[in-house]
Amino acid sequence: MKIAFYGSSLLSSYWNGAATYYRGILKALAAHGHQITFYEPDAFDRQQNRDIDPPEWATSVVYPATTEGLSAVLAEARRADVVVKASGVGVFDAELIAGIVEHASPDAIKIFWDVDAAATLDEIRADPAHPVRNALPHLDMVLTYGGGPPVVEAYEALGAARCIPVYNAVDPDTHHPVAPDDRFACDLAFLGNRLPDREARVEQFFLAAAAALPEQSFLIGGSGWHDKHMPANVRHLGHVGTADHNAFNCTPRAVLNIARDSMAAVGFSPATRVFEAAGAGACLITDYWEGIEQFLIPGEEVLVARTGQDVADLLADLTTEHARAIGDAARKRVLAEHTYELRAKQVDELFRTHAATAKVAA
Repeated sequence: MKIAFYGSSLLSSYWNGAATYYRGILKALAAHGHQITFYEPDAFDRQQNRDIDPPEWATSVVYPATTEGLSAVLAEARRADVVVKASGVGVFDAELIAGIVEHASPDAIKIFWDVDAAATLDEIRADPAHPVRNALPHLDMVLTYGGGPPVVEAYEALGAARCIPVYNAVDPDTHHPVAPDDRFACDLAFLGNRLPDREARVEQFFLAAAAALPEQSFLIGGSGWHDKHMPANVRHLGHVGTADHNAFNCTPRAVLNIARDSMAAVGFSPATRVFEAAGAGACLITDYWEGIEQFLIPGEEVLVARTGQDVADLLADLTTEHARAIGDAARKRVLAEHTYELRAKQVDELFRTHAATAKVAA
């Protein structure tokens, strides 16, 4: 099938946490024979901060963030068998969701792919005229990268024909063990951009733990933290490109995942960081969120903290041998059950089943 995918960016992870997810899913879908064109706006300095070249498994189209650029790429929707509008493009989001409904072929599968369902649903509930709410009756399905039963029920109550979670995963060709790198040497590392609905949890789970363990070393990577007051044993790196993520995960004794407020509240929403770290064989400590047991076994494949003091206590007792055992178990689990190849198989079957059912109905 020909897939037209309108998203934030495939080529850059700069202020774009969905990049790893897009790359993993779409690369694996291409292996199933789908022809993918990814349309992304030239916005937010992402094209100046690319971390991959245009891939061979998808056609990359970067369009000017203008009404003319938008019109040109929306006109291409009519050529596709599957038309996808992802959440959080950041430019012309309302026009894009309305545009795929207007321009897609009548026979095309029309999809809203929500990579931040908790935030989107909050927006929809607050705005009866929200463009996604208006588009739902005209879409064939909503796919989400997390959320589980609460998100499925919410979307279907709003009028979605179907809502199916397609969770984050690992691409073992991209995220895997590598040799340690002295740039990332520390006891605990955290990687994440500074966002309003994450900052308080970073203070609680990371900075408070660092303050409680002054003899240990901590490392924070991600954009926006340069002017944040931190304990003396915390080192700030700034943006860490995806090419360095394996070394970032493999070098510290442990790495920390901190869900954003909205993701923690809705549950069943493992971040890409969870699978990146597990794929690299890292010992992962994560804040608790409902549904974690669906992905990794607490105490065996991941260490779970409910407070910053829990993080400090786990780290204080964590030996190198125990950390290695946790990381090895996590890597084994994600390679068996949580790869993008498995996620792509799920999506491929959704597309083909929907197309076959529509053909019979016609």
